[in-house]
Amino acid sequence: MRVLLCHNYYQQPGGEDECFHDESRLLESNGHEVVRFTLHNDAITRMKPWTTAFRTIWSRQTYADLREIIRQERPNVMHCTNTFPLISPAAYYAARSEGIPVVQSLHNYRLFCCNVLLLRDGHVCEDCMGKWISWPGVLHACYRQSRAASAVVVALESIHRLARTWTRAVDVYVALSEFSRRKFVAGGLPEKKIIVKPNFVHPDPGPGNGSGGYAVFVGRLSPEKGIDTLIEAWDRLKDPVPLRIVGAGPLDGRVKAAARRNPNIRWLGRRPIDEVLSIVGDAACLLMPSICYEHFPRTIVEAFAKGTPAIASRMGAMAELLKDGHTGLLFAPADCGDLASKVRRLYANPPALATMRANARREYERKYTAEINHRVLTAIYARALEFQAKGVERASLRGFAGERSRLPAAVAGGSHVFQRPSAMTAISKETQG
Repeated sequence: MRVLLCHNYYQQPGGEDECFHDESRLLESNGHEVVRFTLHNDAITRMKPWTTAFRTIWSRQTYADLREIIRQERPNVMHCTNTFPLISPAAYYAARSEGIPVVQSLHNYRLFCCNVLLLRDGHVCEDCMGKWISWPGVLHACYRQSRAASAVVVALESIHRLARTWTRAVDVYVALSEFSRRKFVAGGLPEKKIIVKPNFVHPDPGPGNGSGGYAVFVGRLSPEKGIDTLIEAWDRLKDPVPLRIVGAGPLDGRVKAAARRNPNIRWLGRRPIDEVLSIVGDAACLLMPSICYEHFPRTIVEAFAKGTPAIASRMGAMAELLKDGHTGLLFAPADCGDLASKVRRLYANPPALATMRANARREYERKYTAEINHRVLTAIYARALEFQAKGVERASLRGFAGERSRLPAAVAGGSHVFQRPSAMTAISKETQG
């Protein structure tokens, strides 16, 4: 099979970038031909704000480039990891125009949430779900704390909701967990088009032995990851349990201060993935204190691959991935006292901890290997081809244009809106396999 993979890189590398690379390698290692179409958000620094805004809603250049690539390479299917902001939903219509089915992975809640997290002021927020126009997101400046920037994202969501892009222009959506699948159905996506495929870890790093005895957090140091809950829990622990924190982010200063104050906390900063896996394998447990709905915390699966149990918030996909008392423990979200209690419970029972290590490794072998993931991914592509053949909820550029009378004039027409910036050259197409 020949697969066209589309991805818009973020300026700060993240989990979606890793998934794009992992799935690319997974397909190539199983004999598939991969064509890559990628843009990078570094290009935004060379663009005028209004150009970026309009391109977020519709990129005329993406539409033209992808149609040309599809005509040359003739892929069987197009799979998008992330199209925000520079690729835009124009990618779907390019594939449709050339008769190619479309698969879109769902790594965040951007289709109905400005800040993609369903989180506001430290609490879960679903105010915009089910609304044709997500006006609360603009009111609260949910995207980058800017009403203007939030308005652009809301325009993207609303215009394409009105044009039925989300329901008709994509053949299959890939949710990472059953929890996120339910949220997307509640948000308006067709249930029959959403298939669950979790992340995976490859190559198999092999189990560790937990000989380091410490607890470890791995991830971005940002509020939604529950960093404050983690630090406060360690301040409450009377037992000298060592904590290692791996990662960087806006709360670097908070973590540095905690490490200076509490001798049991050590901040390691960013580390290469091989070193991270080694650190996780030597840990007694992984900590995942997020206060937001995680889609599928990749770090938990990496911990399972190393045979390391986890202690995580009882919310979102974390409560789905982790079997309480079997592969780890769950605690009440944002409750530092409950987190401290679960850490004490785990460390107080070495035989139970050893059993959890074995269970965690078996969970990886049973669900999260590359071989299993490849079977699910190819089944998804087969479903997309089947839906296309049956004409299930199909959309075309003509269908999008048919909504022009109901769209704002600045978006619906006028070549000036789609003028390609001369500096926009960050288009990459690679063919391998």
